[in-house]
Amino acid sequence: MSLLNQKTVKNPVIFSGIGLHSGKVSNMCLKPSEPNSGIIFKRIDLKTNNIVFPNFSNVNNTTLNTTVSNEYGVKVCTIEHLMGALFGLGVDNVLIEIDSEEVPILDGSAKEFIEKISSTGLTKSEAPIKIIKINKKVVHRNNEKFVSIEPSKLSLDIDFELKYKNSIIGNQRNRINIYEDDLTNIFNSRTFCLYEDIRKIRENGLAKGGSLDNAIVVDNDKVLNKEGLRNSLEFVNHKILDCVGDLYTSGYRMIASIKCSQGGHFMTNQLLRKVFENKDNFSIIEIQERSLPHSLINKRLLRSIA
Repeated sequence: MSLLNQKTVKNPVIFSGIGLHSGKVSNMCLKPSEPNSGIIFKRIDLKTNNIVFPNFSNVNNTTLNTTVSNEYGVKVCTIEHLMGALFGLGVDNVLIEIDSEEVPILDGSAKEFIEKISSTGLTKSEAPIKIIKINKKVVHRNNEKFVSIEPSKLSLDIDFELKYKNSIIGNQRNRINIYEDDLTNIFNSRTFCLYEDIRKIRENGLAKGGSLDNAIVVDNDKVLNKEGLRNSLEFVNHKILDCVGDLYTSGYRMIASIKCSQGGHFMTNQLLRKVFENKDNFSIIEIQERSLPHSLINKRLLRSIA
């Protein structure tokens, strides 16, 4: 059976933990789903109107996370790390049952999502995958910040630049080929913040569940986490993880070249809205292995779930 066929989780995968911003304990179960059903969130703590689709058009908040909601105001917050893991592992279809408004933050990265889903394994269907092929360059700018997307032959390349005045974070840049490179450092990189910003963030009702167990905290010229950094580019690598997760709100994996300077959830969402407002900007195509000798799923991750 082709690696280019749609996949879902083989068995239910359970996660439990605190929500980064809500501070509430959240229990979540990823369940097998039928081909062409896509990724669906179901708020099982609610009896009605509890289905939420993680689509860019349903994103209603991008302040330090990506939040999606349905027409009844039912929401699911902080979906980006889970979505990034599903993208990287090639999960096309899954029902995500969750009993709270926020996906568990776990350790602040996608590491546990990747490990648990990989150990459970995936089931391949007979249905071919669909991908988004970018046909024209689209740019979104906000003063000195920008993000652009343009055509690529057979890859998804993300070139991300981060600029901070803080001496520890500083200026970081990394370029990743999502379908070919080792993404371990991307998926293992944790969310981060400056110690000086914590009070303001919490005054705004966010990061109620934040701690050194699920975020890197930088205080002037030092990292407060005892274990230090997981990799030398952990700050920009986490931004790339966020970008991958936010891109998956397009509904499919993608062939494109993306460049971003000082972007984030808002910038990526605005870029997707620009792309999909004009049908000339993109094509959605089915991929058959006989026509394209490319897995469109990271080969190194494939070895761990085969």
